[in-house]
Amino acid sequence: MTDPLQPLVDLPGVRDAADRARDALGEVHRHKTNRRGWPTTAAEAAVRAARASASIDGGSTELPGVGEVGDPVLTGALRVAQALDGDALQITVSTWQRAPLQALARLHLLAAAGLVEDETGLGRPRTAPGVAERLDLLAQLVTGGTAVPAPVLAAVVHGELLALEPFGTADGVVARAASRLVAVSTGLDPHNLGVPEVSWLRRQQAYRSAAAGFASGTVEGVGGWVILCCGALEAGAREALSIAEAAAS
Repeated sequence: MTDPLQPLVDLPGVRDAADRARDALGEVHRHKTNRRGWPTTAAEAAVRAARASASIDGGSTELPGVGEVGDPVLTGALRVAQALDGDALQITVSTWQRAPLQALARLHLLAAAGLVEDETGLGRPRTAPGVAERLDLLAQLVTGGTAVPAPVLAAVVHGELLALEPFGTADGVVARAASRLVAVSTGLDPHNLGVPEVSWLRRQQAYRSAAAGFASGTVEGVGGWVILCCGALEAGAREALSIAEAAAS
């Protein structure tokens, strides 16, 4: 069978960008701190990722104090981060590999609680035309429908969820978390140490423009998005190295 995503790998610059992302994350996992101390650095990475992801969607980066009610966008992002950290990560990854739409529903429930008036809709995709069909196609890709490099698949999952807005709320937080699940489940970033969200936050205009390019479906737009996401994974690896170095000092 023809791999539906293989043409993306053949676009100018994509394979090299994916290789750089993979090499950078490999270096992170080989760092002396992360050989045994990765649970500590992964926890720090999760918090940084949540704060950056929330900020991209207009939320606060200020962590609430004890007994305080935090910003609902950040609170949701932090709940998602908890589901991608520690013992919970393996449960979430297992669900993602077996039933990705169920995992997405769970991520939305965590991300959007407190953002919607009618919480009966949490985890339920919109009934707009094409939403269910495109989610099914995405699930097929995640469960073995493609053999492209993991950074490319992560970019496609991320971009498609941003473009589709399957839930109508907290879709950005869910999309970025799904990208992380691809990275973990494929072995690209098995301990979830990278923090690409920081790069996306620092380059928000480029991030949004590239996402719009992906949604347009043009060759240039899709290729540009994939390369930007690979670059963010590479930058996120540098952020992870700084976490490991701080933990070692």
